[in-house]
Amino acid sequence: MAEATKRVRRVNLPIRGMTCAACVSHVRGALEKVPGVSSVQVNLATERAAVQYIPDLATWDDFRTAVANAGYAVAGTAGGGLAEEEQERLAKTEEIRALGRKTIFAAGIAVLLFLGSFGGFPWVDGLMDRAFYPFLLWMLATPVQFWAGSMFYSSGFGSLRHGTANMHTLVAMGTSVAYGYSVAITLIAEFRPSLVDVEGFGAEVFFDTAALIIAFILLGRFLEARARGRTSESIRRLMDLRPSTARVMRDGGEEEVPVDRVSLGDVLVVRPGEKLPVDGTVLQGYSSVDESMLTGESIPVEKTAGSPVYAATINTTGSFRFEATKVGADTALAQIIKLVEDAQGSKAPIQRLADVVASYFVPTVMAVAAGAFIVWLFLGPTPALTYALMVMVAVLIIACPCALGLATPTAIMVGTGRGAERGVFFRDAEALERAHKVDVVILDKTGTLTSGQPSVTDIAAVPGGDEDRLLQVAASVESGSEHPLGKAIVTEAQGRSIPLLEATGFEAMPGLGVSAHLDGQRVAVGNMALMEKLGLGAPAPQDQGVLLAESGKTPMYVAVDDHMLGIIGVADTLKPESAQVVSQLRSMGLQVVMVTGDNRPTAEAVAAEAGVDQVVADVLPQQKSEVVKEYQARNMTVVMVGDGINDAPALVQADVGVALGTGTDVAMESAGITLVRGDLRGVLTALQVSRSTLGTIKQNLFWAFFYNVALIPVAAGVLYPVFQGLGGVPAGLSFFFGELGFLNPVMAAAAMAFSSVTVVGNSLRLRGRKLTA
Repeated sequence: MAEATKRVRRVNLPIRGMTCAACVSHVRGALEKVPGVSSVQVNLATERAAVQYIPDLATWDDFRTAVANAGYAVAGTAGGGLAEEEQERLAKTEEIRALGRKTIFAAGIAVLLFLGSFGGFPWVDGLMDRAFYPFLLWMLATPVQFWAGSMFYSSGFGSLRHGTANMHTLVAMGTSVAYGYSVAITLIAEFRPSLVDVEGFGAEVFFDTAALIIAFILLGRFLEARARGRTSESIRRLMDLRPSTARVMRDGGEEEVPVDRVSLGDVLVVRPGEKLPVDGTVLQGYSSVDESMLTGESIPVEKTAGSPVYAATINTTGSFRFEATKVGADTALAQIIKLVEDAQGSKAPIQRLADVVASYFVPTVMAVAAGAFIVWLFLGPTPALTYALMVMVAVLIIACPCALGLATPTAIMVGTGRGAERGVFFRDAEALERAHKVDVVILDKTGTLTSGQPSVTDIAAVPGGDEDRLLQVAASVESGSEHPLGKAIVTEAQGRSIPLLEATGFEAMPGLGVSAHLDGQRVAVGNMALMEKLGLGAPAPQDQGVLLAESGKTPMYVAVDDHMLGIIGVADTLKPESAQVVSQLRSMGLQVVMVTGDNRPTAEAVAAEAGVDQVVADVLPQQKSEVVKEYQARNMTVVMVGDGINDAPALVQADVGVALGTGTDVAMESAGITLVRGDLRGVLTALQVSRSTLGTIKQNLFWAFFYNVALIPVAAGVLYPVFQGLGGVPAGLSFFFGELGFLNPVMAAAAMAFSSVTVVGNSLRLRGRKLTA
């Protein structure tokens, strides 16, 4: 068992038949009972169940059987993959179209039934007195009830067979009561008309009510399904980036093959304007590639032999050949899609309350409906049976557990998708939720606030000296060095197109610097200790090197034979956006802390330039997690931002770890959030997305709870005594409450449909929310 536990796997099951939060609870419970399953997360918005299990103990067929026994179905096959996901998307599209056709049919018949239930229309007045007229209404209502409304019976009554109930159960029961009562009245009026006049028994039929209820709910489901499809547009756009074919070198020529037939090691050819089919390494050729779909950076990246390239990026100029190094589910694009899907399918802690309520919701509503029926049957106005039945129908119909089930996941889908479009990837919904209540942002210095690559910042020649000559001499000597500071000097010279001289006798002196011969002269480049060893003093002005050091820069002294040429200042410079990001973080009311292994003077100099007022210096990589713990001990929620390598322990310790990626580093296990671009502005985007998403979730949950708490009692008839005390229903409300104060079941259906669409629509507003980062 211990060995099996080490091989826990995760699978995403597409679930069919879920309609509300109660369904989520039923599916989760069924899967959790399968031996070998360690955890289950079911998402109503994505219609998926994420299952962690031990392969030796559980299989796909076990999951399919368990879900089927609960009254639902697992779609797809165990193979999965990108092609399977595309087929699933197409199947959902066809499902929405079929729902639209049923909605149009139900709405058309319902309108006819509604108009046919009232006088005043010539064609109605000519038929109402005919004996067959009630049977005509029955005939029209039947296909609406059992064809257009078939989904309510198959799902609702199907779940009852397995000892559970869902939203469709409520709709099926409510419309069946209205339809069945109408059928009974029609038959009694035809064959035993004397019973119609019995006290408490009305002669009115409600075929139009049942049909209108089905039409309204189908319309709501159709609008909801379309809106839910829009919440996952970020995934669809990513999938659409994939080319379908690839040009592969085989048998000395080019062959166009489906992209899923490309194998590791294949050599592929890409021409200008084409998308790359897989990840790889350039073998031959030169070009610029648009990688904005990965990094969000609009400027194309130059590619030469040895450069990495990624699937779905666009070749802009030249042609080149590259070797496939990652294919299928291993490409950077596939990793991004999986990361977004996992985040959208995960469950935020804030959803737990809705889950608890949902588990009791449907049975409670059924009990309230039954109780209301009994109360009004004995205490209601004449005809009591008619009013009691209509109250029961209204209660069953108006209850909306789907709004509870959709409140959180739809917002998470839109929020994570919005972040993905900006190169910000949340590993799960918990990271998204935690980020909204952050108190402290801890920033690593090297590679996070700074570029991570030293560069020349100052060149100071001795009085009368030449800066270009100083840089040429230093770079010529440092061209033989592998030290980052030396490379920075060489890069600066090359950037200024300064030719390098041939150096001989190169010598590296650890802790001091380097030396070499140029044109017969001995040149030394290094720190003040090296100059003192050579018997040279600091160049004028005497404090130039000290000033550089105090400002966080490293002074590199350059001497030729027995005289000084000058000083070159080298530093790991701030990223262009760092100061702006720090300023905005502080304006959001957050504390900003910089942590670094550098000495305090250097650290404070960088912090001052960035606008950071709290500095923790002289910290080893393994000690950074202790810094995080210190702030957490003060009851603060901490975001740690680092490069995901040396900072891994601190990223794990933080409440939210943010790793700066490189374009392919999208699945860092140590971080809850990954910024693909490596741009610090992504931190602002992540926090803004988190705050907006959590605000939307709270709005959705408030609406869902308020709707059900307020309107279920209204449907149960609590306003009847109120209106009676007021002397009757006001004229402006009679359309909704009739003459006595009982809610019209058709209005209940409209309200129920509106509630779900409102929740999804509110979540979709996140797509248009402006992000300042």
